[in-house]
Amino acid sequence: MIRVIVCDDQEIVCQGLTTILNNDPQIQVIATANNGLDVQSLVATHQPDLVLMDLKMPGTNGIQATQKIRSSFPNVKILILTTYDDDEWLFDAIRAGAAGYLLKDTPADTLIKAIKGTMGGETYLDPNVAGKVLHKVAHQQQVSPASHIQMSDREMDVLQLLARGLTNADIARELYLSEGTVRNYTSAIFTKLGVNDRTQAVLAALRYGLVNIND
Repeated sequence: MIRVIVCDDQEIVCQGLTTILNNDPQIQVIATANNGLDVQSLVATHQPDLVLMDLKMPGTNGIQATQKIRSSFPNVKILILTTYDDDEWLFDAIRAGAAGYLLKDTPADTLIKAIKGTMGGETYLDPNVAGKVLHKVAHQQQVSPASHIQMSDREMDVLQLLARGLTNADIARELYLSEGTVRNYTSAIFTKLGVNDRTQAVLAALRYGLVNIND
């Protein structure tokens, strides 16, 4: 069972999302919050698996809440669900540690798939914002690869496939490995890059020139 907290400043949105998500037998909404301060308290109390987070809220916004939750509870996944596709919100959310970024016109079945996939280590970016991420990284001034980042050949293979958006299961099939072995490789990659999730790993790898999105 995936235990979820929904955070949105509109109560009717919280109610609607709760109804949608609770219809899936593998997901349970255990609490709702209407601002970033309350959701931090609820996370501390309930220790959920995932927070479905809005961004623009009164007081403490979703970016600030994501940063604090990820700092105190690194195992809690944050999936952004918002109406805002502005670059500022998008990149701040990624830097804050969000595992994915969806817009509120996302179909219910896609949202449910994203929640389950996020818990499985996958990364979900709404198609309307994914291009912005790749464009920004591709046009940033590339940083020379840091000498302390030493990847094995197999880790580089896994990293390149991560950059292509493949799931752990896909990577396992591609490289003839078990999913457990792939998870071990991704964990080692995260440690070497100093990141916490797949999105940040791919962005760091692109920035350091370790992978190429055109490969």
